[in-house]
Amino acid sequence: MRKIIHVDMDAFYASVEQRDNPSYRGKPLVVGGSPNQRGVVAAASYEARKFGIHSAMPSITAIAKCPGLIFVRPRFDIYRDISAAIHAIFKRYTDLVEGVALDEAYLDVTENRQNIPYASTIARHIKTAILQETQLTATAGVSINKFLAKMASGQNKPNGLTVILPEEAIAFVEQLPIEKFHGIGEVTAAKMHSLGIHTGADLKRRSLLELTHHFGKAGQYYYKIARAEDDRPVEANRVRKSIGAETSFAQDISDISQMLQELEQIALSCEQRLEQQETRGRTLTLKVKFSDYHQITRSKTMLAPISELSTIFEIAKALFESIDLENRSIRLLGISLSNLDNAKQTQAIQLPLFQNGNIIF
Repeated sequence: MRKIIHVDMDAFYASVEQRDNPSYRGKPLVVGGSPNQRGVVAAASYEARKFGIHSAMPSITAIAKCPGLIFVRPRFDIYRDISAAIHAIFKRYTDLVEGVALDEAYLDVTENRQNIPYASTIARHIKTAILQETQLTATAGVSINKFLAKMASGQNKPNGLTVILPEEAIAFVEQLPIEKFHGIGEVTAAKMHSLGIHTGADLKRRSLLELTHHFGKAGQYYYKIARAEDDRPVEANRVRKSIGAETSFAQDISDISQMLQELEQIALSCEQRLEQQETRGRTLTLKVKFSDYHQITRSKTMLAPISELSTIFEIAKALFESIDLENRSIRLLGISLSNLDNAKQTQAIQLPLFQNGNIIF
């Protein structure tokens, strides 16, 4: 039985800005784009969250909720440096560290460098070291697999520590609202609700055949997590195969001009992520999911790698226009770049992929 820790920094980007600028402390603040430039919130301080502001929210909506809101442009070089320091703390205990974002990682401490028997003890040591060395707080979740550790870390933020013991796993999952499950987004949760699935217990009552019928391959994942099962290993030094962004719309869209506008914003997010990772890609893939959940992809491979917004959007637009929409509505658009050309892409520390919006700085 494995011992897995999920560490999630508390309002990471916003907390860094409040740490470095005392005048921001205790005030509602977001890191992200200006409302005058159709920007989107990348991170919100806990003071801002009290107004209902959250990541991926359009900046113009955020400022309407809190007219005194402070907007700060992101400093990814600083965030990366702090993330590296936090990962150095992780490595004091184990080499099995899987970074899934600058502010988030899984650790497998089943066997650890300091021979500490309890994963919860290691999690406390890590939280203390992060606070002492970076003046930032982190929340940790501890359990027997990645799914449960991730769920645990979301239970008691900020600066919390939650342990889900093996004998508690099934009961924990059964009582969990379906929209709280990691890997179940807003659109999928709505479909589950329409099928009468509202909790983990409801999900557990559904057969594998039924879930795969309604949700395709993802149904296998839902079937397992409903039983608190997750056999995914913690993968240290994963090689990234693609970089991309996608948007799931709260309401299906049918207007072509709006679709192209959304596609351009997604292309912008892709350009920013490629720049942040200092890489380019040769193969561009467009993903379109229709209102009936039917999904198609279209790809184009270039002779030379690309990373510029104009080129990304031009290729994505051409692929999009090759699709016969037949007056159909769309619920999701996505763009990804693969065949990356930078050999340094060996660790999966990445910027967040927002499901319902794109970051615009």
